[in-house]
Amino acid sequence: MKRARINRRRSEHHWSKSLRRRLSLRTWLLRHAQVAFDSLGRLYRNWVSSLMTTAVLGIALSMPAGMYLLLDNLDRLSGSWDGQASLSVFLKPRVSETAAATLAETIRNWPEIAGVTMVTPAEALEEFGQHAGFADVLGALEENPLPVVLLVTPGPGHGDPQSASELQQKFRGLPEIELAQLDLQWVQRLAAMLDMARRGVAVISALLALAVLLVVGNTIRLEIQNRREEIVVTKLIGATNSFIRRPFLYSGIWYGVLGAGVAWLIVEISFWLLAGPVQHLAGLYQSHFALQTLPLQLLLVLLGSGSALGLLGSWLAVGRHLSAIEPS
Repeated sequence: MKRARINRRRSEHHWSKSLRRRLSLRTWLLRHAQVAFDSLGRLYRNWVSSLMTTAVLGIALSMPAGMYLLLDNLDRLSGSWDGQASLSVFLKPRVSETAAATLAETIRNWPEIAGVTMVTPAEALEEFGQHAGFADVLGALEENPLPVVLLVTPGPGHGDPQSASELQQKFRGLPEIELAQLDLQWVQRLAAMLDMARRGVAVISALLALAVLLVVGNTIRLEIQNRREEIVVTKLIGATNSFIRRPFLYSGIWYGVLGAGVAWLIVEISFWLLAGPVQHLAGLYQSHFALQTLPLQLLLVLLGSGSALGLLGSWLAVGRHLSAIEPS
């Protein structure tokens, strides 16, 4: 009986402790929700100044988001290329198609070659006329000036830039070859330019993030000064700094979230205005490329970054100016 009473008391104590924890957590969440909605209500009541601050934050956040999205579209534009080096081998004009076919078969048997495609002068002239738009002019030529071209694809292990360059030198040593062009250089240049652009976007993003911190911090500082008397009275009745700090922190978060929403709207409108001309230009090159707007993942990153910057800016401002306000 004694052991049963002890176990029952332990069970009641554990249940009571668990209930207190749940009630405490519920009360904590309820208070934070009340403060969050009260902070949003303050922004709504001062909607003119809030709108101006939110617009500035939106413009600052839209620039790195738009540049990142532009680079992502450029990556997609060059994404059809699989990263495997290829060579365009131009034969000398005196080489006949029969000799070119024999040479292509010989090259196809090399261990470092995966495939060879021969393009005859007639096929090359027809393709050039279709893509360049000079079909009528080319049809007036008395003879075809284009040579036989071999499109060579290196095998596995020979498609990297160094191996492809060595293969290019090997082709240049053949007597039938007029020119061996490596079709990897433009991709390397594009990748280098994109990498440089990404670094530039990272630098600009850091500077604009600092600007967001300064704007939010200055806005919260002005709000603290405007509510100085209210803060003094609240401290006189025993409120802690954490209790007073909470509304300002939520105000900073709301500024960041609303600024991110404005940034999303600016980027969407900008890319919507550019979508038509870009699609028309791509159609002239017989491409189906279309601009991609902000995906859901990037939108969530934008909202998270905005709220984090708003929280950090308000935290710095409150930590610096709230401690200086004390009842006299």
